[in-house]
Amino acid sequence: MLARTSLLALMLILISGCSNTSPVIGGKNIAYGDTKAVELITNEFGSTDLQMIAESMTRSLAQSGILQGRPVVQVYDVKNKTSEYIDTRQITTSIKTQLMKTGTVRFASDNTDMQSQVDQLQLQNQSGLYKKTTISKTGNMIAAKYRLEGSITSIVKRSKDFKDVFYTFNLQLVDLESGLAEWMDDKEIRKTTER
Repeated sequence: MLARTSLLALMLILISGCSNTSPVIGGKNIAYGDTKAVELITNEFGSTDLQMIAESMTRSLAQSGILQGRPVVQVYDVKNKTSEYIDTRQITTSIKTQLMKTGTVRFASDNTDMQSQVDQLQLQNQSGLYKKTTISKTGNMIAAKYRLEGSITSIVKRSKDFKDVFYTFNLQLVDLESGLAEWMDDKEIRKTTER
Protein backbone atom coordinates (compact mmCIF):
# COMPACT_ATOMS: atom_id res chain seq x y z
CA MET A 1 0.00 0.00 0.00
CA LEU A 2 2.85 2.38 0.89
CA ALA A 3 4.54 1.58 -2.42
CA ARG A 4 1.32 2.42 -4.32
CA THR A 5 0.93 5.74 -2.48
CA SER A 6 4.57 6.62 -3.13
CA LEU A 7 4.18 5.77 -6.82
CA LEU A 8 1.03 7.92 -7.07
CA ALA A 9 2.78 10.83 -5.35
CA LEU A 10 5.76 10.52 -7.71
CA MET A 11 3.45 10.49 -10.76
CA LEU A 12 1.66 13.65 -9.54
CA ILE A 13 5.00 15.42 -9.07
CA LEU A 14 6.13 14.43 -12.57
CA ILE A 15 2.85 15.49 -14.15
CA SER A 16 2.86 18.86 -12.40
CA GLY A 17 6.47 19.36 -13.50
CA CYS A 18 5.40 18.96 -17.14
CA SER A 19 2.72 21.64 -16.95
CA ASN A 20 3.29 25.00 -18.58
CA THR A 21 4.80 27.34 -16.00
CA SER A 22 5.48 30.24 -18.37
CA PRO A 23 4.81 33.59 -16.74
CA VAL A 24 2.03 35.82 -18.05
CA ILE A 25 3.02 39.42 -18.71
CA GLY A 26 0.54 42.23 -19.19
CA GLY A 27 -2.82 43.53 -18.13
CA LYS A 28 -5.58 41.63 -16.46
CA ASN A 29 -8.24 42.70 -18.98
CA ILE A 30 -6.59 41.10 -22.01
CA ALA A 31 -7.43 37.61 -23.19
CA TYR A 32 -7.04 35.53 -26.32
CA GLY A 33 -10.25 35.06 -28.26
CA ASP A 34 -11.54 32.63 -30.84
CA THR A 35 -10.28 33.80 -34.25
CA LYS A 36 -13.38 32.32 -35.89
CA ALA A 37 -15.84 34.02 -33.51
CA VAL A 38 -18.21 36.54 -35.08
CA GLU A 39 -16.88 40.02 -34.34
CA LEU A 40 -19.62 42.64 -33.91
CA ILE A 41 -17.90 45.47 -32.06
CA THR A 42 -18.78 48.08 -34.72
CA ASN A 43 -20.47 48.03 -38.09
CA GLU A 44 -17.23 48.93 -39.83
CA PHE A 45 -15.36 46.34 -41.90
CA GLY A 46 -13.83 43.78 -39.54
CA SER A 47 -12.15 40.40 -39.17
CA THR A 48 -15.36 38.39 -39.62
CA ASP A 49 -16.07 40.23 -42.89
CA LEU A 50 -12.55 39.49 -44.14
CA GLN A 51 -12.92 35.79 -43.27
CA MET A 52 -16.35 35.51 -44.92
CA ILE A 53 -15.10 37.18 -48.11
CA ALA A 54 -11.94 35.09 -48.33
CA GLU A 55 -13.77 31.80 -47.68
CA SER A 56 -16.59 32.60 -50.12
CA MET A 57 -14.28 33.70 -52.95
CA THR A 58 -11.85 30.84 -52.45
CA ARG A 59 -14.61 28.24 -52.48
CA SER A 60 -16.27 29.76 -55.55
CA LEU A 61 -13.06 30.02 -57.58
CA ALA A 62 -11.74 26.59 -56.56
CA GLN A 63 -15.06 24.96 -57.50
CA SER A 64 -15.42 26.84 -60.80
CA GLY A 65 -13.24 24.37 -62.71
CA ILE A 66 -11.26 27.19 -64.37
CA LEU A 67 -8.11 26.35 -62.39
CA GLN A 68 -7.47 23.04 -64.19
CA GLY A 69 -3.76 22.20 -64.43
CA ARG A 70 -2.69 24.60 -61.65
CA PRO A 71 -2.43 27.77 -63.79
CA VAL A 72 -0.23 30.69 -62.77
CA VAL A 73 -2.18 33.71 -61.50
CA GLN A 74 -1.00 37.25 -60.82
CA VAL A 75 -2.93 39.08 -58.10
CA TYR A 76 -3.65 42.79 -58.35
CA ASP A 77 -4.58 44.94 -55.38
CA VAL A 78 -8.29 45.11 -54.61
CA LYS A 79 -9.60 48.65 -55.07
CA ASN A 80 -11.13 50.14 -51.93
CA LYS A 81 -14.11 52.23 -53.05
CA THR A 82 -15.53 52.63 -49.54
CA SER A 83 -15.31 55.69 -47.31
CA GLU A 84 -13.34 53.80 -44.63
CA TYR A 85 -9.81 52.46 -44.48
CA ILE A 86 -9.75 48.75 -45.36
CA ASP A 87 -6.51 46.80 -45.71
CA THR A 88 -7.42 45.21 -49.05
CA ARG A 89 -3.98 43.64 -49.26
CA GLN A 90 -4.94 41.48 -46.28
CA ILE A 91 -8.05 40.31 -48.14
CA THR A 92 -6.07 39.24 -51.21
CA THR A 93 -3.36 37.64 -49.07
CA SER A 94 -6.00 35.59 -47.26
CA ILE A 95 -7.59 34.52 -50.58
CA LYS A 96 -4.16 33.61 -52.01
CA THR A 97 -3.27 31.59 -48.91
CA GLN A 98 -6.53 29.64 -48.98
CA LEU A 99 -6.27 29.00 -52.74
CA MET A 100 -2.67 27.85 -52.37
CA LYS A 101 -3.79 25.33 -49.76
CA THR A 102 -6.26 23.83 -52.26
CA GLY A 103 -3.37 22.99 -54.60
CA THR A 104 -5.30 24.29 -57.62
CA VAL A 105 -3.23 27.36 -58.45
CA ARG A 106 0.26 28.86 -58.46
CA PHE A 107 0.97 32.56 -58.00
CA ALA A 108 3.41 34.78 -59.86
CA SER A 109 4.87 37.84 -58.16
CA ASP A 110 1.99 40.24 -57.83
CA ASN A 111 2.00 43.76 -59.18
CA THR A 112 3.41 45.27 -55.96
CA ASP A 113 6.11 42.60 -55.45
CA MET A 114 7.35 42.46 -59.05
CA GLN A 115 9.95 45.20 -58.55
CA SER A 116 11.44 43.29 -55.60
CA GLN A 117 11.71 40.19 -57.80
CA VAL A 118 13.42 42.17 -60.58
CA ASP A 119 15.79 43.84 -58.09
CA GLN A 120 16.82 40.46 -56.64
CA LEU A 121 17.48 38.99 -60.11
CA GLN A 122 19.59 42.02 -61.05
CA LEU A 123 21.53 41.81 -57.79
CA GLN A 124 22.32 38.13 -58.35
CA ASN A 125 23.25 38.53 -62.01
CA GLN A 126 25.08 41.87 -62.01
CA SER A 127 26.72 42.33 -58.60
CA GLY A 128 29.37 39.60 -58.86
CA LEU A 129 28.61 38.64 -55.25
CA TYR A 130 27.13 35.22 -55.91
CA LYS A 131 28.61 31.90 -57.01
CA LYS A 132 27.67 31.48 -60.68
CA THR A 133 26.22 27.98 -60.23
CA THR A 134 23.69 29.30 -57.66
CA ILE A 135 22.49 32.40 -59.54
CA SER A 136 18.84 32.52 -60.61
CA LYS A 137 19.02 33.29 -64.32
CA THR A 138 17.05 36.16 -65.84
CA GLY A 139 14.51 35.29 -68.50
CA ASN A 140 13.16 32.23 -66.66
CA MET A 141 10.27 33.71 -64.71
CA ILE A 142 6.93 32.05 -65.44
CA ALA A 143 4.35 34.39 -66.92
CA ALA A 144 0.85 34.40 -65.46
CA LYS A 145 -2.06 33.03 -67.46
CA TYR A 146 -4.64 34.93 -65.40
CA ARG A 147 -4.99 38.19 -63.51
CA LEU A 148 -7.10 38.24 -60.30
CA GLU A 149 -8.54 41.65 -59.46
CA GLY A 150 -11.48 43.15 -57.64
CA SER A 151 -12.99 45.92 -55.58
CA ILE A 152 -14.94 46.56 -52.43
CA THR A 153 -17.70 49.17 -52.24
CA SER A 154 -20.08 50.26 -49.52
CA ILE A 155 -23.39 52.05 -49.26
CA VAL A 156 -23.93 53.76 -45.90
CA LYS A 157 -27.40 54.88 -44.78
CA ARG A 158 -28.11 56.71 -41.53
CA SER A 159 -31.23 57.75 -39.72
CA LYS A 160 -31.80 59.08 -36.24
CA ASP A 161 -31.99 55.55 -34.82
CA PHE A 162 -30.03 53.33 -37.24
CA LYS A 163 -26.85 53.08 -39.29
CA ASP A 164 -26.82 50.55 -42.12
CA VAL A 165 -23.68 49.61 -44.07
CA PHE A 166 -23.96 47.42 -47.16
CA TYR A 167 -20.64 46.08 -48.50
CA THR A 168 -20.15 44.45 -51.88
CA PHE A 169 -16.89 42.68 -52.64
CA ASN A 170 -16.35 41.50 -56.20
CA LEU A 171 -13.51 39.55 -57.71
CA GLN A 172 -12.77 38.46 -61.26
CA LEU A 173 -10.25 36.23 -62.98
CA VAL A 174 -9.17 37.60 -66.38
CA ASP A 175 -7.32 35.62 -69.05
CA LEU A 176 -4.25 37.76 -69.82
CA GLU A 177 -3.97 36.67 -73.46
CA SER A 178 -7.60 37.09 -74.49
CA GLY A 179 -8.67 39.75 -72.01
CA LEU A 180 -11.80 37.74 -71.25
CA ALA A 181 -13.17 37.45 -67.72
CA GLU A 182 -13.22 33.69 -67.12
CA TRP A 183 -14.71 33.79 -63.61
CA MET A 184 -16.46 36.40 -61.51
CA ASP A 185 -18.22 36.42 -58.16
CA ASP A 186 -19.28 38.79 -55.42
CA LYS A 187 -20.01 38.66 -51.72
CA GLU A 188 -22.49 40.98 -50.02
CA ILE A 189 -22.46 41.86 -46.33
CA ARG A 190 -24.97 44.04 -44.49
CA LYS A 191 -24.34 45.42 -41.00
CA THR A 192 -26.95 47.43 -39.11
CA THR A 193 -26.45 49.27 -35.84
CA GLU A 194 -29.18 50.66 -33.62
CA ARG A 195 -28.08 53.92 -32.03
